[in-house]
Amino acid sequence: MSERVIKGYHAHIYYDPKTTRAAAAKVRAGLAQFNVQLGGWHDEAVGPHLDAMYQAVFTQEEFAKIVPWLMLHREGLSVLVHPSTGDGYGDHVERSLWLGDKLKLNETALRRGH
Repeated sequence: MSERVIKGYHAHIYYDPKTTRAAAAKVRAGLAQFNVQLGGWHDEAVGPHLDAMYQAVFTQEEFAKIVPWLMLHREGLSVLVHPSTGDGYGDHVERSLWLGDKLKLNETALRRGH
């Protein structure tokens, strides 16, 4: 088995377009204070994500700043944090952490990329 290398991290912030988009926008505005690349809003399912979300991409150096901030400022939203090693299934399912409720992912979509 080859050694996995963490190249960075992704945080997926999930929301309901009708009821919690404003809360997600507040989290997004707060994330802007960090060295983070914010992805677009996805009000529909995309890839393995069955719920509306946007992603934040950040480096290992930012992990210790961003994840504790999300723990305190996620506005009640579910957040998936995972490493980026090139193994989509393992990163999203086996090596991830959840803040808030753990949501279902489309694991079939993740396995296709494996």
